[in-house]
Amino acid sequence: MSSEPGEPAQSIEKGTCIMTESDLSALRERAANGDPPAVDILIELAGERGDMAELRRLAEGGSSDAADQLIEVATELGDLDELRRLADSGNITAAEQLAELTDD
Repeated sequence: MSSEPGEPAQSIEKGTCIMTESDLSALRERAANGDPPAVDILIELAGERGDMAELRRLAEGGSSDAADQLIEVATELGDLDELRRLADSGNITAAEQLAELTDD
Protein backbone atom coordinates (compact mmCIF):
# COMPACT_ATOMS: atom_id res chain seq x y z
CA MET A 1 0.00 0.00 0.00
CA SER A 2 1.35 3.37 -0.88
CA SER A 3 1.81 6.41 1.26
CA GLU A 4 1.71 9.99 0.07
CA PRO A 5 3.97 12.83 1.16
CA GLY A 6 2.58 14.75 4.10
CA GLU A 7 0.29 11.88 5.06
CA PRO A 8 -0.17 11.21 8.77
CA ALA A 9 2.14 8.56 10.15
CA GLN A 10 -0.87 6.70 11.51
CA SER A 11 -1.40 3.40 9.77
CA ILE A 12 -3.39 0.25 10.28
CA GLU A 13 -1.98 -3.25 9.97
CA LYS A 14 -3.95 -5.77 7.95
CA GLY A 15 -2.18 -9.09 8.01
CA THR A 16 1.29 -8.21 6.82
CA CYS A 17 0.15 -5.08 4.95
CA ILE A 18 -0.01 -1.66 6.47
CA MET A 19 -2.95 0.47 5.46
CA THR A 20 -2.46 4.21 5.53
CA GLU A 21 -5.25 6.76 5.91
CA SER A 22 -5.16 7.37 2.15
CA ASP A 23 -5.57 3.60 1.58
CA LEU A 24 -8.57 3.62 3.90
CA SER A 25 -10.02 6.62 2.10
CA ALA A 26 -9.68 4.82 -1.22
CA LEU A 27 -11.33 1.73 0.27
CA ARG A 28 -14.19 3.84 1.64
CA GLU A 29 -14.68 5.40 -1.78
CA ARG A 30 -14.76 1.97 -3.44
CA ALA A 31 -17.24 0.76 -0.81
CA ALA A 32 -19.43 3.83 -1.35
CA ASN A 33 -19.46 2.99 -5.06
CA GLY A 34 -20.82 -0.50 -4.34
CA ASP A 35 -17.63 -2.59 -4.30
CA PRO A 36 -18.51 -5.59 -2.03
CA PRO A 37 -14.88 -6.69 -1.44
CA ALA A 38 -14.04 -3.15 -0.26
CA VAL A 39 -16.97 -3.26 2.18
CA ASP A 40 -15.79 -6.64 3.46
CA ILE A 41 -12.25 -5.36 4.02
CA LEU A 42 -13.51 -2.26 5.84
CA ILE A 43 -15.70 -4.42 8.08
CA GLU A 44 -12.79 -6.72 8.90
CA LEU A 45 -10.45 -3.83 9.66
CA ALA A 46 -13.03 -1.98 11.74
CA GLY A 47 -13.81 -5.15 13.68
CA GLU A 48 -10.14 -5.74 14.41
CA ARG A 49 -9.72 -2.15 15.61
CA GLY A 50 -13.02 -2.02 17.48
CA ASP A 51 -13.96 0.96 15.31
CA MET A 52 -17.65 1.21 16.08
CA ALA A 53 -18.04 4.48 14.16
CA GLU A 54 -16.84 2.82 10.93
CA LEU A 55 -19.03 -0.22 11.53
CA ARG A 56 -22.02 2.00 12.32
CA ARG A 57 -21.49 3.96 9.09
CA LEU A 58 -21.31 0.75 7.04
CA ALA A 59 -24.32 -0.76 8.82
CA GLU A 60 -26.34 2.40 8.22
CA GLY A 61 -25.34 2.09 4.56
CA GLY A 62 -27.12 -1.25 4.44
CA SER A 63 -24.43 -3.81 5.29
CA SER A 64 -25.90 -6.54 7.47
CA ASP A 65 -22.38 -7.94 7.95
CA ALA A 66 -21.29 -4.58 9.39
CA ALA A 67 -24.32 -4.59 11.70
CA ASP A 68 -23.42 -8.09 12.90
CA GLN A 69 -19.81 -7.05 13.50
CA LEU A 70 -20.99 -3.90 15.29
CA ILE A 71 -23.12 -6.04 17.61
CA GLU A 72 -20.14 -8.31 18.27
CA VAL A 73 -17.83 -5.40 19.10
CA ALA A 74 -20.46 -3.65 21.21
CA THR A 75 -21.03 -6.89 23.12
CA GLU A 76 -17.29 -7.42 23.67
CA LEU A 77 -16.95 -3.85 24.95
CA GLY A 78 -20.12 -4.05 27.03
CA ASP A 79 -21.55 -1.05 25.16
CA LEU A 80 -25.17 -1.39 26.22
CA ASP A 81 -26.07 2.01 24.74
CA GLU A 82 -25.00 0.88 21.26
CA LEU A 83 -26.85 -2.41 21.62
CA ARG A 84 -29.93 -0.50 22.85
CA ARG A 85 -29.71 1.88 19.86
CA LEU A 86 -29.54 -1.06 17.45
CA ALA A 87 -32.33 -2.93 19.23
CA ASP A 88 -34.51 0.19 19.20
CA SER A 89 -34.02 0.43 15.44
CA GLY A 90 -35.36 -3.12 15.05
CA ASN A 91 -32.23 -5.27 15.11
CA ILE A 92 -33.35 -8.54 16.71
CA THR A 93 -29.82 -9.85 17.26
CA ALA A 94 -28.89 -6.69 19.17
CA ALA A 95 -32.06 -7.03 21.25
CA GLU A 96 -31.17 -10.64 22.07
CA GLN A 97 -27.60 -9.69 23.04
CA LEU A 98 -28.88 -6.82 25.16
CA ALA A 99 -31.34 -9.11 26.94
CA GLU A 100 -28.56 -11.65 27.54
CA LEU A 101 -26.21 -9.02 28.98
CA THR A 102 -28.81 -7.41 31.20
CA ASP A 103 -30.44 -10.64 32.40
CA ASP A 104 -29.75 -10.96 36.10
